[in-house]
Amino acid sequence: MARLEQDILFTPIPERIARLRELAYNLWWTWHPEAQDLYRQIDPDLWELDYHNPVEFLRDVRQRKLEEAAANPTYLQRYDAVMKSLDAYMGAKKTWYTQRHSDAADVQIAYFSAEFGLHESLPIYSGGLGILSGDHVKEASDMGLPFVAVGFIYPQGYFRQRLDPSGWQQAEYNKLNFADVPAIPALDPDGREVVVEVELPGRTIYAKVYKFQVGRVNLYLMDTDIHPNSPQDRELSARLYGGDQEMRISQELVLGVGGVRALRRLGYRPTVWHMNEGHSAFLVLELCRELVNQGVPFEEAVQQVKAHSVFTTHTPVPAGNDAFPLPMMEKFFWSYWPQLNLTRDEFMALALQEQQWGPTFAMTALALRFSEYHNGVSKLHGHVARGMWQWLYPGKSQDEVPISAITNGVHTATWLAPELRALYDAYLGKNWEDNLDDPKIWRKVYQIPDEVLWSARQKLKRQMIAFARQRLQAHYRFVGQSAPIWPVLEDHVLTLGFARRFATYKRATLLFKDLERLKYILNRPDKPIQIVFAGKAHPRDDPGKHFIQQVYQLSMQPGLAGRIVFLEEYDIAVGRALTQGVDVWLNTPRRPYEASGTSGMKASLNGVPNCSVLDGWWPEAYNGKNGWAVGEEREYISQDEQDWNDAQALYNLLEHEIAPRYYEGRDANGVPTAWVQICKEAIATVAPTFSLRRMLTEYVEQFYLPAAGYGVPVK
Repeated sequence: MARLEQDILFTPIPERIARLRELAYNLWWTWHPEAQDLYRQIDPDLWELDYHNPVEFLRDVRQRKLEEAAANPTYLQRYDAVMKSLDAYMGAKKTWYTQRHSDAADVQIAYFSAEFGLHESLPIYSGGLGILSGDHVKEASDMGLPFVAVGFIYPQGYFRQRLDPSGWQQAEYNKLNFADVPAIPALDPDGREVVVEVELPGRTIYAKVYKFQVGRVNLYLMDTDIHPNSPQDRELSARLYGGDQEMRISQELVLGVGGVRALRRLGYRPTVWHMNEGHSAFLVLELCRELVNQGVPFEEAVQQVKAHSVFTTHTPVPAGNDAFPLPMMEKFFWSYWPQLNLTRDEFMALALQEQQWGPTFAMTALALRFSEYHNGVSKLHGHVARGMWQWLYPGKSQDEVPISAITNGVHTATWLAPELRALYDAYLGKNWEDNLDDPKIWRKVYQIPDEVLWSARQKLKRQMIAFARQRLQAHYRFVGQSAPIWPVLEDHVLTLGFARRFATYKRATLLFKDLERLKYILNRPDKPIQIVFAGKAHPRDDPGKHFIQQVYQLSMQPGLAGRIVFLEEYDIAVGRALTQGVDVWLNTPRRPYEASGTSGMKASLNGVPNCSVLDGWWPEAYNGKNGWAVGEEREYISQDEQDWNDAQALYNLLEHEIAPRYYEGRDANGVPTAWVQICKEAIATVAPTFSLRRMLTEYVEQFYLPAAGYGVPVK
């Protein structure tokens, strides 16, 4: 639907505030709370009902409400300030990139990912990979990088999680209405809508390209739910990570091959191609095909593509890396390898990996072989990845395998609570957001008076508890049960948060290893503890669903009821509420299977210390003063022994260190001063080092610029 056709579907907006529509179509608003407030202030109830979606809001809002806002001087003052800020942002000539790398103006970075987590109103993401991709795009915008992003839009999005009365996860899919999201058809330089073609077995599939404006960055997402695709092919991009292996390889063909073709049609000529995980790795074959078609010998084409390609691996377990049986590859690529001037066997050898069930074509192997720059997402994960893929580099020791590490970070503006932003504005200096990765600036958090930071943290906790109670009440209404006796969750009680994907290696049930000891710890009259859980399991991950059910059912047991709660439908809104509002962030993965993890970074940005196994990013962050380490930094032969030892270590921390630090040593105003020092240290050490600003600076200077033909600048 063209933009002009869409306009008639909006409630007429008074001319004085007409730019609310323009703002709704630039996802810049997702990391600017003051922009979101422009809609919330018009009709707070509708803003919640439309789940913070300004496009849908502008369709549903009553004209009278808009007219009242347009006549309100206070509202207009805020509206003008937001629009001035947006214009200054979009029109800025001086950005991080132009100031640091003005000599590299011809660089163009293309970033491919299977999912992008930008906001709760756009459910086209699954978990950490998508959230990282969304944060990556937002920070690329903030830094002014020459950046374009490519992925899928999933008309049925990612499933909504409903728990039945037994706590078993049900997947509910709701069709995404394109009229209700900030998507417009992508146009080529001649003004025509872009539809790309990709060859699948016995047919051609068509993908329409939509443009999402994310600040200064264009994000292009493809959709196959269009005519003349068959019903089966229209479902191809319907669901994230749905279907069988044939659907998966079809999706990845459209993402990689179709994504390159989409950028060409749109007029882009990237000098850097970044594959975020192996899902998009077929793009390197398409780049080689283009060169071979121009007369370049295949081996030379490989070297050219490799020199400009970047690959980030996120998966520290073999089963998490896509690999397709050779007969399936033959079915899908029999007409493709002749275009590369290769035989079948030569083509299969490009990414051949022997598995227990036979030879496969491994997407990670393809990405590694066709890229010059590769990394894991934490130092520990880099080490694990070098071991996993050492077989690709005969004669090299594990330490010599050319997979480096760029540890993940989080987009500060997206995840920072407005209450803490106000404090940082007051105490860190005017330009702190221009220097997010400068540790010296963040040490100024120690100048915040203890009672001021404590008061802000308590306010966020109250907001989180109100949010959680609302979610719980909605769940009980849905399943037709009466809500628990209130109050469930209490403002004055030490509150832990555990929210993430319920993969079994994340060990959500570790805490329940010794139920009687846990009940004692949670219910001490002088030092009680309560824990909020949230998380989804993959629709086909029954063991993960059993973990959810176990936590849900345990939350109703005597001794745990009222101290343990589970919130359904984990998404960005839940993650934001919990990482901002709990007192301690809990993380218990089975080391070394957590590639990085970012939720704990979001928590500490907001003054929430981590209590975590030394896995993923935490070994780089933990300094003995900014949180707690669960267990030892070692490997175990027996998983049962590892689980038992880690559980005992966690109980000891909760009982003897964390709870006493929270409840004891309070000053005359009731402020736990020693606790607040941990909060400050968490902010000072985590916020700069684990920001997207630091992460993306490393990508630019270590990977993007060299891949574009520029040397690594002197830092």
